[in-house]
Amino acid sequence: MSEADHPNDGVLLDATERGMPTTTDTILSATLGLLPKGTYLMTAAFEGQRGGMVVSSVQRCCDDPALICVAARKGHAIDPLIRDSRGFAVGIVPEGDKMIPRKFRFDDTAVSPVIEPVADDPFEAIPTTTMVTGSPLLSRCPVWFDCEVTRRIDLEANYELFVGRVLAILHNGERIDLNHEPVEDDD
Repeated sequence: MSEADHPNDGVLLDATERGMPTTTDTILSATLGLLPKGTYLMTAAFEGQRGGMVVSSVQRCCDDPALICVAARKGHAIDPLIRDSRGFAVGIVPEGDKMIPRKFRFDDTAVSPVIEPVADDPFEAIPTTTMVTGSPLLSRCPVWFDCEVTRRIDLEANYELFVGRVLAILHNGERIDLNHEPVEDDD
């Protein structure tokens, strides 16, 4: 088999050829680096409060029904908004956009040790729209997935997974409602 058949081997061989140590951590890091990663904005809203945070791991889970999975760092301020609304939206942040990563980075959206009653709306003065879940969608992002939470998985690590059923999409200004019936609570 050629190197093209095993792209991971090429990464590991390159490190060895350059005299770099090939410890388990560097091998793991190099291999995980082959998985797709990007910059996304996850948003949610509930009873007049809106929030968002940058995430880097979003994956398609299933086509029928359309499901996506988002890995979000624990302790983010939008957690209660997602929990109470049972919805969220994920937008693809355009390459080179500096405003979104700066305004919605985890450090600024993490839960403060001093609980404030209501923080300022991070979307104030930013053009937004909404779709089915009411989550704010920034016009700066060309693609949005508006989702209803179907599963929330505690990974017993510093991240948790949100699996969302895609209810609607916004693609370059075109809105498409997927006409799904709301998912009933298991309670």
